[in-house]
Amino acid sequence: MSYYFVLVISKIVCLLPWSLCKKIADLLATIAYPLVPKRRKKMSRENIMRCLKVDEIEAEKISKASAMQFGSILFEVLRFPVLKDTMKSHVKIEGLNYLTDYINSPDRNGKGAVIATCHSDNWELMGGAFAQYGISLVGVAKKQKSGGMDKFINEYRTLIGMHITYKNGVREMYDMLNEGWFIGLIMDQDTSRHDGVIVKFFDQPTNYVTGAASMSRFKNIPIFPAFMHRNEDGTHTLIVQPAIYVEKTKDKREDIKRTTQQLATLIENHIKNYPEQWFWLHDRWKSMREEFTPEEVAEMKKLM
Repeated sequence: MSYYFVLVISKIVCLLPWSLCKKIADLLATIAYPLVPKRRKKMSRENIMRCLKVDEIEAEKISKASAMQFGSILFEVLRFPVLKDTMKSHVKIEGLNYLTDYINSPDRNGKGAVIATCHSDNWELMGGAFAQYGISLVGVAKKQKSGGMDKFINEYRTLIGMHITYKNGVREMYDMLNEGWFIGLIMDQDTSRHDGVIVKFFDQPTNYVTGAASMSRFKNIPIFPAFMHRNEDGTHTLIVQPAIYVEKTKDKREDIKRTTQQLATLIENHIKNYPEQWFWLHDRWKSMREEFTPEEVAEMKKLM
């Protein structure tokens, strides 16, 4: 039932001009923001103050702006049937030549690559933007609890040119890398103690996912960091950075950790440039708080 409900809403939204959609999106975000749990808002403010070294008033401003942007993100997703034909005017890509040079490289041997990004601005647009510029991207998704919503969002992701696989589809990802696809990985979510590696992020020990570095090392393929931000006129700029390769030594874990630290630093720099566009409501340091002892965390800090 939820699938058909959202589909009808999408069809209505696609009939409206974006200027009106934006006003509705901002209104809905304003109504919804007070419903965000107080503990989540408090966590967001405290993380912002600690990471960005700002006072509580500025932290509240950044935190609220970060949450409010989800209105626009939602409406842009609902407008995918319209955006798929106008994506190039809605999202400009800088550094696309890094990808095309790799595609045309004689040393590529038909292999794909990893595109590493974070939850900044409307990350759902990235796959469609790359597709419209001729980059075949596999989006790695988390299965939604609602079957209807899962069907809807994956149909719309496919509509704008992405191929979708779930996080547990590791074999499929490696097969598609061999076929020349680019795998899009979001790097900034917390993970469990045993699935991550501890790196320095905003001057504190942070548990980071290792998928990008692991894939790169195993397949000997590049990682292209790519981050999007929203411009003042409502359009987006997607910036692709030069390739990173994992140095392969006898110490596999250290190789992966070193590259993951590089990616964490790049993500940190992007967040500092566009702090109101990062997903601060995510409990980024949950595993550090719940799965590591205070003594372990203190010891990690000494080594950083």
